[in-house]
Amino acid sequence: MVDDPTMIGIDEIGLGEQAFQRLGLTEGTEVEIAQARPPASLEFVRRKIDGEALGDGEIAAIIRDVASHRYSHMEIAAWLVACAGFMTTQETFALTRAMVDVGNRLHWQSPLVVDKHCIGGIPGNRTSMIVVPIVAAHGLVCPKTSSRAITSPSGTADTMEVLANVDLPEERLTAIVAEHNAVLAWGGRIGLSPADDVLIAVERPLRLDTMEQMVASIISKKVAAGSTHLVLDIPVGPTAKVRSQSDAVRLRKLFEYVSRHMGLTVKVVFTDGAQPVGRGVGPVMEARDVMAVLRNEPDAPEDLRDHAVMLAGHVLDFDPAIEGGKGYARALELLASGAALAAMERIIAAQGACEQQLVPGPLWYEVKAARAGRTTAIDCERIARVARQAGAPMDKAAGIDLLVKVGGIVRAGDVLYRIHASSQTGLDFARDLASEDPGYAIA
Repeated sequence: MVDDPTMIGIDEIGLGEQAFQRLGLTEGTEVEIAQARPPASLEFVRRKIDGEALGDGEIAAIIRDVASHRYSHMEIAAWLVACAGFMTTQETFALTRAMVDVGNRLHWQSPLVVDKHCIGGIPGNRTSMIVVPIVAAHGLVCPKTSSRAITSPSGTADTMEVLANVDLPEERLTAIVAEHNAVLAWGGRIGLSPADDVLIAVERPLRLDTMEQMVASIISKKVAAGSTHLVLDIPVGPTAKVRSQSDAVRLRKLFEYVSRHMGLTVKVVFTDGAQPVGRGVGPVMEARDVMAVLRNEPDAPEDLRDHAVMLAGHVLDFDPAIEGGKGYARALELLASGAALAAMERIIAAQGACEQQLVPGPLWYEVKAARAGRTTAIDCERIARVARQAGAPMDKAAGIDLLVKVGGIVRAGDVLYRIHASSQTGLDFARDLASEDPGYAIA
């Protein structure tokens, strides 16, 4: 209903772009409108709110309705919060299977289809964009499909979008994998676990990312993408998503249980999550670091390179042709020789290289040390929040350049990091948050 007759006329309905695309109808199509009935599965959500454990069929009904857009965001939020309060291992498995069942599934000719995934929470940890070209250069099939960022300043899809098109239709994606062994694409375009994309849209503003939802999200996407073997990176640190060894072990066991029942071989690797990885936080800065590593530039961030090569070695160890424990040496060889860079350049060209070269946002603010001393800790969560306040990942050019890492010695007034933004509002929000607490401990 509008008060401007020039917008729509009598007996006409104007739709937002999202609704227009969802219906898939051309402009001028005659439609019939009826009041939507509340989905019957909402009764199961109410039972979950009351603390009950749901059966496989009840969870499947909820996910079918979520994927069909029968739930409002408020109802989805109620489901997510209820699950965050209490969810059994069996419910997590049922959720994962239901999310796979309502979406598309990819099938590959190769009996060995590998992937690598990180649960996130560590700014700048963009290892997948180095691991995938290393694995592709070796000759393994690695169809890497990723979600966009949920609680971080950038996801793999957000960062790769700085370099190439990630919104690929299924036929194009499969053709690229057939020719180049790998792809780095956004999974939402091809309908892999579509319910997860609906849930993520609500999780993002709530900054909600529970272990159970995380496991269901990741494993459903990998199974739907046709992966048979997965290396899973779980960073552990005082400000990471997983903050204790006991929580890490619990999460590993949950991943292993669900993966085993879904027919996916998973190798879980615990890594150091004590500080951000690399020097850049945000799509443009992270893409810069990735390419510096692939180009073997002398000043490329060593921690990002070492972390990526280690994980790539674990993925290559899945290859029966590689002798036990030789995957790391092979990964190092492929990176040093330039074979990984060449593979990445082929993938970028095949997906469609970005014509416009993006650079860090033109507006910047320097966060300086209040005292002299040695940097003893960096708060990953705080750094991520500052980068998001600056506009990342929606604003690809927004983010942070880290100039000091843990162990660095500073004088009072030295610059710890530089915030970049494209808007004054974003810069002001990020500056105010950093002024409250820069996220650095100096002793």
